[in-house]
Amino acid sequence: MRYTDQEKPVKFFSLNGNLPLAEKIASAFGKELGKCVVKTFADGEISINIEESVRGVHTYIIQATNEPVNDSYMELLIMIDAMKRASAKTVNVVLPYYAYSRQDRTAKPHEPISAKLIANMLVEAGATRVLTLDLHTVQVQGFFDIPVDNLFTMPLFARYYRDKGMQGDEYVVVSPKNSGVQRSRSLAEYLNTTLAIVDQEETLEEGYVIGDVVGKKCIMVDDMLNTGTTFANAAQLLKEAGATEVYACASHALLSPPAKETLEAAPIANICVTDSCLTDEARHPSNLTYISCGALMGEAIKRIHENTPMSPLFHLEEKEFN
Repeated sequence: MRYTDQEKPVKFFSLNGNLPLAEKIASAFGKELGKCVVKTFADGEISINIEESVRGVHTYIIQATNEPVNDSYMELLIMIDAMKRASAKTVNVVLPYYAYSRQDRTAKPHEPISAKLIANMLVEAGATRVLTLDLHTVQVQGFFDIPVDNLFTMPLFARYYRDKGMQGDEYVVVSPKNSGVQRSRSLAEYLNTTLAIVDQEETLEEGYVIGDVVGKKCIMVDDMLNTGTTFANAAQLLKEAGATEVYACASHALLSPPAKETLEAAPIANICVTDSCLTDEARHPSNLTYISCGALMGEAIKRIHENTPMSPLFHLEEKEFN
């Protein structure tokens, strides 16, 4: 039987990484999650059973590789192998958060490039395509020999801040470290603000602010929020440099301890993050706000499935997601 692009059989499956987000992604496409069972034996081995037919089906496996990172990746690799052996037409991997993406080069002699290793394992297991969100560096796409679509979170944050009227001359978008300038520049363009940079060293005393923040409200931007130290130190430096208020946003909220205590003690009024990572609510600081990336990723999958352009998703003016 010949199918049109819209009629091609498709099914969504979620592993244990981030089930609430997987449900949102599938719902945005107009589907429910398929049935599968993930078990862990007493010795730690992972067993997966797909409880419905995927023969000839375009499958999408949704797995955020947040904590526990290595278990999340093993679940994913085993699920890819199961799909391949069950004769799925394609095995598309949806990674809202790509763990190990920070290890994308040999910063010191004799170090591995773990981001490349993960890419190799996914391809070797049988993945035919990867959809991810805000890679630590876009060059990681080049580690794959299969198509990779990397979505951006800045349009989501731009809509959030625009809706609150947080734009214009009284605001400054700030990169809390000099390696994140491009991401910050993108948000600054959306919000029509100037740009500043916090050049941080190992200790707070060695950091300084590049740019004018005196009398301004600052919005810091980063891709990963891990222990919160980078944001906390940068916020303190911005206040000392004359900023009146400090806000922050980050694509992936890992919130590793002691992030909650660190961020609640920092002079940050609000921190906006996406739901790309699933963490225990007990680790959430009181000044944290979530926005969902589910509709964005669901729309991206629809465009992949229907062979329509992805480029409208990269710009706020073209397509908005709330």
